[in-house]
Amino acid sequence: MTILFLHGWQSVPGGVKPTYLTNQGHQVINPSLPDEDFAAAVRIAQAELDRHQPRVVVGSSRGGAVAMNLNLGDARLVLLCPAWKKWGNARSVRPDTVILHSRADDVVPFAHSEELARTSGATLIDVGTDHRLADPEPLAALNRACEGLLS
Repeated sequence: MTILFLHGWQSVPGGVKPTYLTNQGHQVINPSLPDEDFAAAVRIAQAELDRHQPRVVVGSSRGGAVAMNLNLGDARLVLLCPAWKKWGNARSVRPDTVILHSRADDVVPFAHSEELARTSGATLIDVGTDHRLADPEPLAALNRACEGLLS
């Protein structure tokens, strides 16, 4: 399956999570998003979404905020510790969105994802031990979310 993976602030393409998804057999589109220009990051992500028409868009931290500001069409949305209160204008997601977040996150408050899930009807799953969600348990949950097995 084709997945558009949007990395976080001060992160780069090719990290642990998109590599994990690739190793699970997915085709992962992982563009470089500029840190200091949110509007440009949204434009780049929208162009990649329009070009590749992925079945799933995954947004990690700031990439989650970018993802929330896209015209997703039919793509499913998976958010990882989304920093939606810090960047962008979107304040809700579709009810079929899955949010993975760790209560132990010291970068983006878990309460932000609780609020987003509550107001949008999205599914929130508490997983992992930190903001990165790069351990085996959250990586497996990410793959299941992308495959539509968590909702």
